[in-house]
Amino acid sequence: MARRPLPRILSSGSASITRSREIARTAADSATDVLHPLITIVRGLRLLAVSGRQKWVATPKERRGPKLFLAAACLLAVALVPYGPILALITVMGAAAWKGRERTPVKTGPDEAESTRLRALYEALVPYFSVADDPEPLFAHGGDWEKAFSGYAFDDDGRLVRLQVSYPAYFTDGEAAARARIEQLLHTKSGRGREYHFAWDEEANRLVMTVLGPLSTAVAAQRFVTAPGETVLGFTDPDAVRRTVPVRDGDTTVDAAPVVWRTGSRSTEPHLLAVGQPGSGTTTLIRSIALQALQQGDVLVVDGSGTGEYGALVGRAGVLAVESGLGGALATLEWAAHETERRLIFANRARQGGHPLPEDIKRPLWILLDRPGVLGHLAAADGRPDPQELLQVPLRHGRAAGVTVVLADQFDALETLGETVRTHTRARVVLGPASPEQITAVLGAEPNTTPPAEVPPGRGYARLGTGPVLRLQVPATPDPYDEDASEAHRQAVLDVLPERPGDERPVAAPRPDDAPAAVDAHDDRDTAEVPVAVEAVPAGQLAKAKAAIAEG
Repeated sequence: MARRPLPRILSSGSASITRSREIARTAADSATDVLHPLITIVRGLRLLAVSGRQKWVATPKERRGPKLFLAAACLLAVALVPYGPILALITVMGAAAWKGRERTPVKTGPDEAESTRLRALYEALVPYFSVADDPEPLFAHGGDWEKAFSGYAFDDDGRLVRLQVSYPAYFTDGEAAARARIEQLLHTKSGRGREYHFAWDEEANRLVMTVLGPLSTAVAAQRFVTAPGETVLGFTDPDAVRRTVPVRDGDTTVDAAPVVWRTGSRSTEPHLLAVGQPGSGTTTLIRSIALQALQQGDVLVVDGSGTGEYGALVGRAGVLAVESGLGGALATLEWAAHETERRLIFANRARQGGHPLPEDIKRPLWILLDRPGVLGHLAAADGRPDPQELLQVPLRHGRAAGVTVVLADQFDALETLGETVRTHTRARVVLGPASPEQITAVLGAEPNTTPPAEVPPGRGYARLGTGPVLRLQVPATPDPYDEDASEAHRQAVLDVLPERPGDERPVAAPRPDDAPAAVDAHDDRDTAEVPVAVEAVPAGQLAKAKAAIAEG
């Protein structure tokens, strides 16, 4: 039996229906574009009507009569005013168009990519925040991450900038190793190359992770707004300290958060120890401290490295000596020990007699020693006493005598530091790249931030006594005779340096052919003369100390 062909309308019906749908969709889109203003006004009128009805319902019954009378009076006034109805219609249409405009939807939660990132982070934390015996685990595979992450924020690139994690009460948050595992995991999963701050709230079982911005490296040496006895070691995060000072950051003036080290008779951290790798900025820190100390006191500088980094201080007002040779360093430190004893004796006599302290005792004395390990090695090879032994009196009694000791050395020389130095230098600074173990060994506590990806010179951590570990960026204080440094930073140092006695104008940076002479003047020679300020230093005591060292 032959099969009859289907009717034409049935064989070509699907194609006709498809074309009809496309035509209808195109017509609808065109009509929407043409009628968009009318749709906006209608939507606005509907919203105005809904708003008016809600206000009418919320109005008490005893106030509805006066409102109706007021509305009728307004309508009558509009009707009597020339062109009033037309102006009223235009006003209503404008209000409806503004009310019915399309608004950008407010983001109320994470998008799909952010939700995926948060869920992956939640799954990674499950092995650390869960146990098999927990009947209602907060962290479980396939669980609800919204219960564990009570707060989060992302940047424009979709990367986490803040995360608040609630963890079970049985997690051992009191153990440093347990906290370190969680911090390492969050640091890895949230993205490397950034610096993270972790705040543990053991009482509330909450951890807040925050991404920290880089500290400014454009702040150069300058006169900081501080009280007597205060020294700015550098600058840290704004929320880490309660104080700000105005500083010049490049071409602008900003309020920066300083790390202030307080010295004097009431200080609990009268001496400081700075440790770092070569090129980390410990010499820059000592130079910055010296510039600030010269504003109110006298300075003794001992450069164990002998590289002439402190040549710009030679002969300046308030600089008692700048030594780089072993013999001169021993003589200078011996004089400093005798000067500390003299200050103690005269201060004791003044207090017993009820008299004020002499002016020469009130003026602070700073002993700045860079690379004492090198001098100790040279002294041992030459059969002479270690310079650190001469620091015992200033370190133990310096606070009462107005003497402050600052030492800087490298990590490989930490074992050569004596017990007296370790005990009395309670203000600590670590600069440059260092492992968490090295930072903890120097500061006595681990930092609550991850190490930065790139460490500029002068970048590190500081801890004053038993206080918290703070991020630190030392002000840029290069040697003004170093031609490789920035010209702006070199000029900033020259502006802060005190003048040499007899100079009529500030000393400018020397020419390249004069730089070697400034370095050679401080060669490592035992017979080098000690540059002494005549008004501030008893030269006889320094001469006797040198003669004793030469004879011994």
